Formats: sequence, structure tokens, C-alpha cells
Amino acid sequence: MYTKKIYFSGGSFHELQEVFSRVQGVVSATAGYINSEVESPQYEDVIRGKTGAAMGVEVSFNPKKIDVSMLMDILFTVINPYSKDRQGSCEGPMYRSGVYYDSAEDEPIIDYHMNFIRNRKKAPAATNAALTVNDPNHDPNGPRQCYAEAMRLKSFHPADEEHQGYLKRHPELSTHIDFALLEELGIIK
Repeated sequence: MYTKKIYFSGGSFHELQEVFSRVQGVVSATAGYINSEVESPQYEDVIRGKTGAAMGVEVSFNPKKIDVSMLMDILFTVINPYSKDRQGSCEGPMYRSGVYYDSAEDEPIIDYHMNFIRNRKKAPAATNAALTVNDPNHDPNGPRQCYAEAMRLKSFHPADEEHQGYLKRHPELSTHIDFALLEELGIIK
């Protein structure tokens, strides 16, 4: 089966991995570190801001079942691109939001989608209320600054095995993403 890859960041990579692993057409979602300035980054160093890496996921998908634009729609449903270096209780540059690609054919689609996100004036009705309530920069009446970055992938390093499938092993943990709502809306299975 032919697959493609796209890389997303924004908050906890545990939460993003859980979301994308449950999307129809996604073959795998791997938690890891995106665009690290050091070779073989470790979790503790990433958390301390010593690597410049974003915590995120590598999403391998079947392009016959889902495309980059649809995956970006899901990303921007579960994260707030207008919040700088923060999603839920995760705060710091390692939690920044972004879309990273290694295929030149995806660049025009990503640019188009990002222009839409950058020019959005009001929060869409379907957006999870917790995403905007927790954002100190959110102004419901005015334009918002988009902090999500979109760039070519420089590197991706999978996180240690203990971080893979973390929420599946720890379903009791609270998250800022409403998984029940995503299931109800048919976004995840």
C-alpha cells in the first residue's frame, strides 16, 4: 500500500498521537520530536527547551482514503493555532503548533490551508470551547494572530517506546481534547 507522511505539532504529542491513530485512512501515528537542533533528542532535554524541537507526531496515511487538507482540518479542530506555544495545560516553545512536510507536492495545499487559517476572523462554531477559553490572547471580536508554523521538515526523531501509545495505556488521564465529542462527530473512530 502506498502511504504518505505529514508531521503535526501542537500541545501534547500523546494527545495528537491518540487523535490521529483513530482517523480513518491513517496507517500509523508516531509520537516524536520535530526539527530538533540536536541529534537524537531525549524527552527530558526537549521539555527543558535544550533541543529547539517541537513535540509532535508523524502521520502516515493512505492518500486514497484521506488527504493532507482533511488531516489539517482535524489538526486545527483539536489545537488552537492562535495560541502561542500553548495548548491546554502544555506551555512552552516545545508545544508550538505547526505543520511540517517533506513532499514538495504538499506545499501548495499546506500554503492554501494556512492562508485560510491565518485570515480567519472568528472562531468556528464547531471549535472546542476549551481551546479558546484557555487562550489569554483570544479576542472573540477581532482578528487573531496565527502562531502555527508551516515549513519543510528538517528532522523527525521518534520518542522512546514509553511515549508511544501513551493515552491508550493511560485512559484515565485528563486531556484538553474532547475525544467523546470527536467520536460523536465521526472525526475519529
